[in-house]
Amino acid sequence: MERVVVTGMGAVTPVGNDVESFWNSLKAGTCGIDKITRFDTTDFKVKLAAEVKDFDITKYVDKREARRMDANCHFALAAAQQAVDQAGLKEGNFDPYRTGVIFGSGVGGLQVAEEEIVKLEHKGPSRVSPLAIPEMIANMAAAYISMRFGFKGENYCPVSACATGNHAIGEAMRAIRHGYQDVVICGGTENAIIPISMAGFQNMKAVHTGDDPTCASVPFDARRSGFVMGEGAGCLVLESLSHAQARGATILAEVAGYAASGDAYHITSPDPQGEAAARAILGAITDAGLTPADVDYVNAHGTSTPINEKYETIAIKKAFGDEAYNVNVSSTKSMTGHLLGAAAAIEAIACICAINDSIIPPTIGYVEADPDCDLNITPNKAVEKTVNVAISNALGFGGHNATVLFKKV
Repeated sequence: MERVVVTGMGAVTPVGNDVESFWNSLKAGTCGIDKITRFDTTDFKVKLAAEVKDFDITKYVDKREARRMDANCHFALAAAQQAVDQAGLKEGNFDPYRTGVIFGSGVGGLQVAEEEIVKLEHKGPSRVSPLAIPEMIANMAAAYISMRFGFKGENYCPVSACATGNHAIGEAMRAIRHGYQDVVICGGTENAIIPISMAGFQNMKAVHTGDDPTCASVPFDARRSGFVMGEGAGCLVLESLSHAQARGATILAEVAGYAASGDAYHITSPDPQGEAAARAILGAITDAGLTPADVDYVNAHGTSTPINEKYETIAIKKAFGDEAYNVNVSSTKSMTGHLLGAAAAIEAIACICAINDSIIPPTIGYVEADPDCDLNITPNKAVEKTVNVAISNALGFGGHNATVLFKKV
């Protein structure tokens, strides 16, 4: 089987619109959460979100073309351009039919759907945009990436809520490992800071409804009361080791393990026993030919909801056994909020940066200990530590669990 490596990364996030600024913000413990500016929140309980700031799509896409896309495609194309540029992919050094795109989204063009439904109701069917369907369907980010760069291999869009990004990375790894593709551009994107999304999440009591950004997203803290919505995209270029070496690419890390599972328990709550999530974690470690003692860092799903961290702690303990208290854990959602389908993609990038920089990013905002969450969560400040192996957990609504493992090459 082929070994699979990462040769390029791109990020558009609430704390930076490229990988360097994103990573510097994580190391510094910068909070990207503030008052919502995307729409008027007067009638909403939810007041805070982690918005992408100072983002100019026209750096990546012609203004006219950009108007024909939902913002989730804007974020995806920007992240993909960064990743492809870093990887050095250009005409002549890859086979288009062996270069795929596996790029997902949790809700796709939901903003377009919301806007066009209002038009339908108030102005009639003739006023609905003829581009409404291609703008709203979730696979369009993958489609635009393939069209932009001429990638003609496998092309599809995982949609598995908050596990989307890890499913994309894991399936990309498998496609290369088993010889179906040489290169796969993978990741996730999301544009969900919109009225319909925020109303739905607030009414299911899933999001934080306070107005103080410093205590809004506080994973593992006893005060946690709901996640904070984020937005953006993360993109990775995965490549077979032999293909990367043949074209002289710089290798950032190896994608060495992946496993996924389903809770078969509830549409929103994780399984309180944490068994399926633990199997995904341990499965990724085993897939890499490693043991829990080899893992230096876990980027937790860590959403800042009352039940997530309690049950994820149980899962980590089941997977790691006696090593659970030795491994550094953190939730970077304390800084970025929760990017839904893009969350795991940017968190994978955080893992790779931790490996290359020998730094564990912190869980910020940690004040009040919760006895149910007693792991080493790297509170408030980054820690210098050699990181040879890092894993990223993703647990999605519907019981979708996916874990990816990266290691130093």
